[in-house]
Amino acid sequence: MSAETLLSSLVGFASVVGTPNLTLMDFVRDYLDTHGISCRILPGPEGDRANLFATIGDASKPGYVLSGHVDVVPAGEAEWLADPFSLRADGDRLIGRGACDMKGFVAAVLSAVPDLAAMDLEAPVHIALSYDEEAGCKGVPHLLAALPELCAPPLGAIIGEPTGLVPVLAHKGKAAVRLSAKGLSGHSSRPDLGHNAIHALVPVMAAAISQAGALQGGPQDARFAPPYSSLQIGTVAGGQAVNIIPDQAEARIEARAIAGVDPKAILAPVIAMAEEMGVESEILSSYPALALDAAEPLAALAEAISGNAPLGAVSFGTEAGLFQQAGVPAVICGPGDIARAHRPEEYLTRDELESARSMVLALGRQLSA
Repeated sequence: MSAETLLSSLVGFASVVGTPNLTLMDFVRDYLDTHGISCRILPGPEGDRANLFATIGDASKPGYVLSGHVDVVPAGEAEWLADPFSLRADGDRLIGRGACDMKGFVAAVLSAVPDLAAMDLEAPVHIALSYDEEAGCKGVPHLLAALPELCAPPLGAIIGEPTGLVPVLAHKGKAAVRLSAKGLSGHSSRPDLGHNAIHALVPVMAAAISQAGALQGGPQDARFAPPYSSLQIGTVAGGQAVNIIPDQAEARIEARAIAGVDPKAILAPVIAMAEEMGVESEILSSYPALALDAAEPLAALAEAISGNAPLGAVSFGTEAGLFQQAGVPAVICGPGDIARAHRPEEYLTRDELESARSMVLALGRQLSA
């Protein structure tokens, strides 16, 4: 099955983040089975979505992981010119939700399976597919926890997020927190008889703004733009009307951390102020930064199979930091441009898809006797 045909099938599954994906994973399992490759479908605690792990070669030997997420962001924008979950071609462009981020890489990997299976691999190639990456990398930690049961410790992982097939060695980490304030409603003419939830939330948001300013003078890493860790208030909601004392209010705050900085630690002053004000806080998601040393063998391997020199860092986040945290060296390298992700008319070109397939086959040749 060609990479384009596989991409069409994958895009046809509306695997929006936070929704079931078992039919998609069953499709991949059946495809692998036709080529004699067994796999494990690893249901997450949600019960209606799963990760998938497969090995081509001897799983008892250290090998390399090709990793991608199969969830996509919603596609409700009016600017789509046709059904976003039905792949269509416009010249060289293959258009559909997830075509670039990142079902194109997954399709390229799967299309190479028959060729990889025919090679005499001295080290195995693993395929790892995850869920709910777009919700803060919630699915892959369950796969990583099971990794010791699935294979020998991997030598490295290639995370196929769109980088134009340029290996990326570092990215920022991220953490997000939800702040919830509860008050007592009443008529605004008698504020003494109520409790304003928004007022309780304001000092916490002020602490967030103060922390955001302080971070600009903190640790710096010139590989990133901006070169420092950051924090922002992303959403605020509360109240019913101007003459009603609001009985609830909520804010969501995001921290992004340069390598070497814990993103949850950035949120610590905000959470401390929340506790002081009686505001509840809940960490919604968190993943660490990636920092692969340029001298690591994986960096040289990624350059050799992609044909591109490594790039120091990007500011967007991926699952690569979680692989590294689990003891697996990781690099980001996949087809397409991140600027096309999360946008209407998302696309991958045919040339980009085939180049990704060629990179996967080059990996197989590198590992062959």
